Amino acid sequence: MRIKVILEPSEEGDYTVVVPSLPGCISEGNNKEEALKNSKEAIELYLEPVDDDEIFPANSEIIELAV
Repeated sequence: MRIKVILEPSEEGDYTVVVPSLPGCISEGNNKEEALKNSKEAIELYLEPVDDDEIFPANSEIIELAV
């Protein structure tokens, strides 16, 4: 999977990474490499399913859509 991120340098020399397609998915690092590494981990955690995702009413259907 390929996801576009925005790498923003700060005045202090650090970097912030924002993932526009994943609201609230933001990471930081002391340099570009660290910021991108941290953002990859943040994306993986953001996309990781949690037990709450699997709770549906009894009459519900789970359908996969290709987009």
